Amino acid sequence: MSQHERAIEAQDEVLFDVVNGFGIITLNRPRALNAITHGMVRSMWRQLNAWADDPAVRAVLIEGTGEKAFCAGGDVRALYDSRVNGMSDHQAFFIDEYRLDYLIHRYPKPYVALLDGIVMGGGMGVAQGATLRIVTDRTRLAMPETGIGLFPDVGASWFLGHLALTLARYLGLTGATIAAADALYCGLADVWLEGDAPQQLRAALVHFDWPENAPASADLLAQLRSVILPLGRTWTDAAPLAHVRATLDRHFSAIDVPGIVASLASDAQTPWAVDTLALLQQRSPLSLCVTDRQLAKGRRLDLADAFRMELVLGYHAFASGDFVEGVRALLIDKDKQPRWRYTTIADVPRAQVEAFFVSPWSDGAHPLKALGDR
Repeated sequence: MSQHERAIEAQDEVLFDVVNGFGIITLNRPRALNAITHGMVRSMWRQLNAWADDPAVRAVLIEGTGEKAFCAGGDVRALYDSRVNGMSDHQAFFIDEYRLDYLIHRYPKPYVALLDGIVMGGGMGVAQGATLRIVTDRTRLAMPETGIGLFPDVGASWFLGHLALTLARYLGLTGATIAAADALYCGLADVWLEGDAPQQLRAALVHFDWPENAPASADLLAQLRSVILPLGRTWTDAAPLAHVRATLDRHFSAIDVPGIVASLASDAQTPWAVDTLALLQQRSPLSLCVTDRQLAKGRRLDLADAFRMELVLGYHAFASGDFVEGVRALLIDKDKQPRWRYTTIADVPRAQVEAFFVSPWSDGAHPLKALGDR
């Protein structure tokens, strides 16, 4: 397929429109749960930059086609094919994806994400930088990368790093899926629209009364919030994680991953601890250890440096990590019996974990060196 043909295909995979001052992005691969391809990343990058300078666009809304998913992540099969065929497409994808995600975090206009359905991996990347993150009754949110031999990326070092440490470790290590109530509770959503409120939202935006002048982005966001937030709830006491928080904190405050596993194993009388231990035992031991170190480091980094660190981690994950085996077991052979490089967490050498954080590029040659420059 030529570059021109790929560009045409990407136009069909992601749709752009302007309605009543809103630049609307629609992820349009419903059969693939709106998984993001490289072409989609490039198209969104170009369109968002164009809209940033377009006075006719006052704000951006991103949503997904279909009832199942906002976005289930990146096109993992394409990344796998690139790696096993000795190509570099996966490296180019991550560079462009992280640039897009960074742009969203720093976008000069209000950026609203309607997270209706599955939101995982790369879907979180185009959602968590939103100035208003809207979840629904169908939202199912996760960062499941440790299950395929990767680590939570797309800025997770930063957005998980801004959560309570125990919650960040729980979500990042286990890859657990949470619904709207827990998304609000953890701080990964701003408002929960129940029932038919998402349809009310769309109607409200179509008839939104923009001010005649051009107020600052913060003022526009405040006006949008005044219309959107009353449609739903911004807090709930029904979050499942709230009810197990004391137990979660006790286990996930351990000094390291082996400590977390040992703590959970000692709590065999608690069903939540048993289930959580089972989740961890399905994950790549190397990915778990790298992820825990990543989350600790990410809490001290600014956004641009977090993305730069993740690109380094991604380089090593594809070169010497468990990604190929994880995808083989889940998507290729579908035996769901991955043969990880290390059988247990205790087998993972500390030096191997630290090596993941050593950049293969000099400071001046890092592909994301200009990220954050004005």
